[in-house]
Amino acid sequence: MQRPVLDPRLRPVVRLARWLERDEALPMPERRARMAAQARRGRWLVMPAGPRCRERDLAAPVEGGVVRVRLYEPPDGRGPLPLHVFLHGGGWCIGTLEERDPRCRQIAVGARCAVASVDYRLAPEHPYPVPLEDCYAALVWLVEQAADLGLDASRVSIGGESAGANLAAATCLVARDRGGPGLRHQWLDVPAVDLTLASPSVEEVPDGHLLDRATIDTYLDCYLPARALASEPYASPLLAASHDGLPPAWIMGCAVDKLRDDATRYAEALRAAGVPATCRILPGFVHAAFAFTRLLPAARAYEADAIAALARALHAKPPSERSADRPGASVPTRPRMRA
Repeated sequence: MQRPVLDPRLRPVVRLARWLERDEALPMPERRARMAAQARRGRWLVMPAGPRCRERDLAAPVEGGVVRVRLYEPPDGRGPLPLHVFLHGGGWCIGTLEERDPRCRQIAVGARCAVASVDYRLAPEHPYPVPLEDCYAALVWLVEQAADLGLDASRVSIGGESAGANLAAATCLVARDRGGPGLRHQWLDVPAVDLTLASPSVEEVPDGHLLDRATIDTYLDCYLPARALASEPYASPLLAASHDGLPPAWIMGCAVDKLRDDATRYAEALRAAGVPATCRILPGFVHAAFAFTRLLPAARAYEADAIAALARALHAKPPSERSADRPGASVPTRPRMRA
């Protein structure tokens, strides 16, 4: 296969990122703190601050404690609002709500919905399946508290980036297997859905493009108590025995990214199970470049398309209501959960 070509506008960004990655040998807690500080200083270079929103921090109960959930609401939104649950990336080990604050604001206003950004507990202190169980518990709690929070429990979606996309896809599996909550849409950006690293792009895309093989291995060793657990479907959603009954998906991969083929393979698996799945591969982009909306017109265009797809999913009438528009049709008294 022909070697993927990096977008020339990203070359200085990649060089800078490589220089900043001098801390790869640090223990994860120290590395986490340093990368969070770098992200605070640098995020304004790659994305705008985002529109003004109403914001409040909530505490969602999880096994062994609580996790913070930051709820964003469009300033002119009237409840009950549809809900999008957002899960940040960072290899299950790093990442903060503040880093993704601009993007969550953009989604809330653009999709006319509430966005709940979940501060799930991080590895290695909290390895698999703790982050996943945190995300599922937060989803359940948000739906249970929907009336009090001004949310519409019948219009809920979930999404994330990279490790966050892994957790979002796995949460969809858990929700299906445990009888709910029902989800209308899953939005997966650069998802890591095969932690056995069997996707061809893991070898085809060379190191030096923001996500090297050694970095991936470090994150996996922190997240998984044993690498054999990578074959479990809640760790690697691509490897689930069945993808039936999952919500329609919007999936994106980057051409110069070792996780590129995870995106295409997962879309294919969902379609094979009869689940609608849109998959975009952004040419010339590295792992995180889709978020560089200040720098790249193509990133801005992608973000607009993805938000528009989310808005369509959350604001479209469910099948039961569409059928009720026909004369003689009846409407169920309450929304049905996915089995």
